[in-house]
Amino acid sequence: MNLPLETLTPDQRLIKEIQDNCDISDARDHGIYSMCSLVLKLRNLYKWERGLEPWNEPDSAALLEWIDARETYWEEIGDKDFKPLTINGQSCAADDVETVNGAHGDLPLFYGAGHGRSMKAIFFLAEVIDRLNVEECPIVLLGREHAREMASPFAMVQEGQVVIRTEPLRYFLYDHIQELRTSCRSSFRFFLNSHGLLAEGVLNQQSLKEKIDEIAIEERALFIYHEIGELLENSMSSETLGKMIGRFPGSMIEFVSRAVRDVLADTHPRGVLAHLVREEKVSTLSLFVSFVDGLRQELFPELGTAWK
Repeated sequence: MNLPLETLTPDQRLIKEIQDNCDISDARDHGIYSMCSLVLKLRNLYKWERGLEPWNEPDSAALLEWIDARETYWEEIGDKDFKPLTINGQSCAADDVETVNGAHGDLPLFYGAGHGRSMKAIFFLAEVIDRLNVEECPIVLLGREHAREMASPFAMVQEGQVVIRTEPLRYFLYDHIQELRTSCRSSFRFFLNSHGLLAEGVLNQQSLKEKIDEIAIEERALFIYHEIGELLENSMSSETLGKMIGRFPGSMIEFVSRAVRDVLADTHPRGVLAHLVREEKVSTLSLFVSFVDGLRQELFPELGTAWK
């Protein structure tokens, strides 16, 4: 959005300020990703900016030209501080989510700010679809996004509430299914089959396109209950994890700490595994098992054995 700030309505101005901070975050910390991961994240950011569906692959030349321009832009803004946000004519800090969210009144908007992998700053502004209460925890379901950076975690805890971002979740599920479509993991094949996505043992791409929204709704309990486990788990608090990551960002200490925290959240008495077993949600359990690899698999080998 290239209009000068004085010509924008308050909402447009806020969107631009948040998006500017998203761009600064990307400029500062894109180096935390491998080249492959960076290209994938930039591809999805490109799709989001143009309103493309996850399966709409952009022209390679156009994408590469856009990436080149984005990297040039990053060089220009990488040393800038995050901008203050304008709320009702007053300025507030970029991380002041309470002020921003308290100023929307009846508007169904939600502002998110925090830190992700290697303490990369996360900012977004999205429309609220619904608000729920699960396990006595407040849940905010978000839809269309007006501002975002390229990490875009689809599930997080903010200010004591679980936040689920539908747009990034759709991209994640589609990309994950594409990545594992030739996998021989029994859990993943079970998941595909339970949603009618296999045709003679092969992923039916058209069915996936038609069912991606249905799948996102049916399986979001997996991510809601994982975050509830994180919210309630106190043997390794979010504050403790944040301090460890802040001191050792991008290190093996961060990766192991996150994996331990994930396993503790998943196995919390009110977390995802307890919910899936209690409700006998086998499809969601199969998806969960297919996600567990790397350090989490080393820390929790019993899960794979139990699935078999």
